Amino acid sequence: MEISPLGNERSDTLVLFGITGDLVRAKILPALYPMDKRGVLDVPVVGVASSKWDIARLHARATESIEEQGGVDDPEALRRLLSRLAYFSGNYRDSGTYEALKKALGNAKRPAYYLAIPPALFETTSRGLGALGLARQARVILEKPFWTRSCFRA
Repeated sequence: MEISPLGNERSDTLVLFGITGDLVRAKILPALYPMDKRGVLDVPVVGVASSKWDIARLHARATESIEEQGGVDDPEALRRLLSRLAYFSGNYRDSGTYEALKKALGNAKRPAYYLAIPPALFETTSRGLGALGLARQARVILEKPFWTRSCFRA
C-alpha cells in the first residue's frame, strides 16, 4: 500500500474537538496566542464540544487561560485570536454534528482536526468526518500519546 503525502500545502482551518476541555484550556489556547503574536496563526479556529456554551463564554475561557499561562502582553493579538474563534456544541456520535461542522468549514479545503478528546472517541469522530467527506485533504492530530486497537482497523 502506498501512502500519498499531503505535501507542503498548509491547512486552512484548525478544528479543535474538545475545545471546552482542560487540555485545551491549559495547553492549546495558550499556545495559539503566541502563534498569533508572531503572525503564524492566520486561519479560522473552529471549536467543537458537547458543552452548551456560547461564543462569549469561549472568549472568556480563552482569555482566562492565556492570562493564567503568562498573561496578555499584546491586546491586539488577543483580539485577533478571539476573532478567529467559532464554536458550536454537538454530540460526537451524532451525524448532525458533522453536518454542522461541514457548514462551519465553508470553503475550507485542507482542515486540520485536533482531537483533544478521549481516545474512545477517536474512531467515532474519524468515521463521522469520513462519512461526509470531511477527511479528504485533511490532517488529523491525535492528542493522546498512545493508540487503541480500533485506530488500526481498515
